[in-house]
Amino acid sequence: MCGIFGYINYLVEKDRKYILETLVNGLSRLEYRGYDSAGLAIDGDKKNEVLAFKEVGKVAKLKQLIAESKPDETKVFDSHAGIAHTRWATHGPPSRVNCHPHRSDSTWQFSVVHNGIITNYKELKVLLEGKGFKFETETDTECIAKLAKYIYDDSPDIEFLVLAKAVIKELQGAFGLLLKSVHYPHEVIAARKGSPLVVGVRTQRKMKVDFVDVEYSEEGPLSAERASQNVAIKKASANLLAPPDKSLLHRSQSRAFLSDDGTPIPTEFFLSSDPSAIVEHTKKVLYLEDDDIAHIHEGSLNIHRLSKDDGASNVRAIQTLELELQEIMKGKFDHFMQKEIFEQPESVINTMRGRLDVANKKVTLGGLKQYISTIRRCRRLIFIACGTSFHSCMAVRGAFEELTEIPISVELASDFLDRQAPVFRDDTCVFVSQSGETADSLMALRYCLERGALTVGIVNVVGSSISLLTHCGVHINAGPEIGVASTKAYTSQFVAMMMFALSLSEDRASKQKRREDIMDGLAQISDQFKHILKLNDPIKALCAKFFKNQKSLLLLGRGSQFSTALEGALKIKEISYLHCEAVMSGELKHGVLALVDENLPIIMILTRDDIFAKSLNAYQQGKPDQTTLERLWLMMHAVIARGGRPIVICNPDDNEFPSEQTERIEIPKTVDCLQGLLNVIPLQLIAYWLAVAEGLNVDFPRNLAKSVTVE
Repeated sequence: MCGIFGYINYLVEKDRKYILETLVNGLSRLEYRGYDSAGLAIDGDKKNEVLAFKEVGKVAKLKQLIAESKPDETKVFDSHAGIAHTRWATHGPPSRVNCHPHRSDSTWQFSVVHNGIITNYKELKVLLEGKGFKFETETDTECIAKLAKYIYDDSPDIEFLVLAKAVIKELQGAFGLLLKSVHYPHEVIAARKGSPLVVGVRTQRKMKVDFVDVEYSEEGPLSAERASQNVAIKKASANLLAPPDKSLLHRSQSRAFLSDDGTPIPTEFFLSSDPSAIVEHTKKVLYLEDDDIAHIHEGSLNIHRLSKDDGASNVRAIQTLELELQEIMKGKFDHFMQKEIFEQPESVINTMRGRLDVANKKVTLGGLKQYISTIRRCRRLIFIACGTSFHSCMAVRGAFEELTEIPISVELASDFLDRQAPVFRDDTCVFVSQSGETADSLMALRYCLERGALTVGIVNVVGSSISLLTHCGVHINAGPEIGVASTKAYTSQFVAMMMFALSLSEDRASKQKRREDIMDGLAQISDQFKHILKLNDPIKALCAKFFKNQKSLLLLGRGSQFSTALEGALKIKEISYLHCEAVMSGELKHGVLALVDENLPIIMILTRDDIFAKSLNAYQQGKPDQTTLERLWLMMHAVIARGGRPIVICNPDDNEFPSEQTERIEIPKTVDCLQGLLNVIPLQLIAYWLAVAEGLNVDFPRNLAKSVTVE
């Protein structure tokens, strides 16, 4: 939800056209996160002037507004700071006035873009209104800009960093923000607390070191005499490129951004809430951690914290982004979701690469290596997740119980928090999230950490909050997932957690044969995915034939396939807007059967496993003109008896489902606990083609965001 993008160039000449295009394109890369309005702020033509453009709707409308405003795009800046934002409305409806950036006053002395929620904004608003400030929006963000102006007005000589620290110290809640000011030209403050921020760096020369030191307030501010010396140096420097006196350099000058003779390196900085918006500009990135305050000024990046936490790192590494631009492009596909469905044969291989050794029947998860023996001794494993990630946890619950013989609990993060569920020191809590930023999961993680539990993170995004806060974890390596409806992250989470279960049960001799069967099954999954994806055109035709103009749909599954049904139903609901209910097959006769008639489409997951006969029961109940020979046949024909024609997901050449009574989607057979991996693929394709048939926006469904960063 919401997206932040910023661009700062220092001693690198860029015209306004390039700056605007960079900011707008950055916002375009963040569209998948979900938003309802967009805006940006750049330097104007005159000193202390800010040009701001804000528009409701898509980034394309913002781009149109900028074109209609006809700013002077030929003006060249050797140093400049611009900030931009896509907003998901939380406080106040989508409107130009509520859109970010927000300003401190009519002259834009301070402007801010912000992700997250400031929980004490009402108290700050009352305080500032008492000081004479007039609020023009309904947002929580506006109080940040006005608080900055209030502090500046009280101390006009204050340094930008000191001012920013004073502002941030007053804020409660979760936030990622960028702050810019006409009083501190070409400088930007970036702060993170519970909402991700990443800094991309592009320099014209090689950086001296690949890290940035973290500084703490305990070191104290500069003395008045030392600060005065620095001010004098700045005023006296007629030539910006002249090497300053090293003895008088500000003590926080970052080592990474100085040349050998002490002069700053011409540098460009790209700030974003997601690295996918940065990769086209640079692969050198630095991930901010919670409570970091980054100060970008004079071609340098400094990171500060208000206080030092025990065990906190004293540096932030500048990493190389393992992401290619083509990974965030659609390529030959019409939609990102379609591309991501078809990427699954490769994404599951990437999840297993270097971890699953089929030949030697061994699983190695480096991120868990130090903790695996502790996890084996835990009292219980609690899986905590939301949405699709919750379904992936449900899908592997049975395998964990069977292989590890540890009590397993699967919890929805929001419900877990509402109940204030008991957590103990000898519990292991596993947090599963594609983005690693899901608000409810993060709050549940902090709740478990406070109670001393061991925490494990299973995420897709490197540098995400869950990956930083948990004791250990597994990165699923699915690659960037742009479509709001999760597809390849689900299957990669499934595979990663199966490897987790295999690793935990490595010391159990009685499970060795079962473990080997599962490993052999995992080795074949990619090829089986490719086989299923060949059904794309038949599934498209099936959707056009049976689901056109339908208002509701039932999805039946039993055992581990109930989680598959839940995931399929969620996909259908979120992108096709067709009501779809997942029902456990055993519950069909307990009320749901009343819905069945000749008009209700029903999809039944009936691949063979140890409870196939019971699932078959739901399909066969009460078939007319046939004598019932066994109780197992009673339920199976209930659907047919009431005029229904179920669509059955089954294994190849299964004679239980005659073609004159059913529509069949044949899926290869695999180890029973992995069958859900294969069965979910046709459901993803059904959801996709249903949405396409209705002419809907597949990648950006209404009211939804890719990363749910608010409660």
